[in-house]
Amino acid sequence: MAQNKKGTHNDRDSYFEDRAGTNEAHFHVVPHGEEGWAVKKEGVDEPKYTADSKTEAVKEADRLAEEAGTMAVIHNEHGRIEDQHNFE
Repeated sequence: MAQNKKGTHNDRDSYFEDRAGTNEAHFHVVPHGEEGWAVKKEGVDEPKYTADSKTEAVKEADRLAEEAGTMAVIHNEHGRIEDQHNFE
């Protein structure tokens, strides 16, 4: 695998895999379906929450992340990270 500034792609994948499904897993707000948004916990395929608006999804992701003492990661409509709310 190609090296980047943070190491190999395997290092990045391992970072997410180690946290996935644990109490340290982050909550991601991602596009869902044609016009909706979902909150997904790392390592879990099924959304924890779905909403018609991104604002509603962010509010729920923040609530879940604050409750878990972790982070809400907000993606844009193309799936790229645009913001992070840290509750750690």
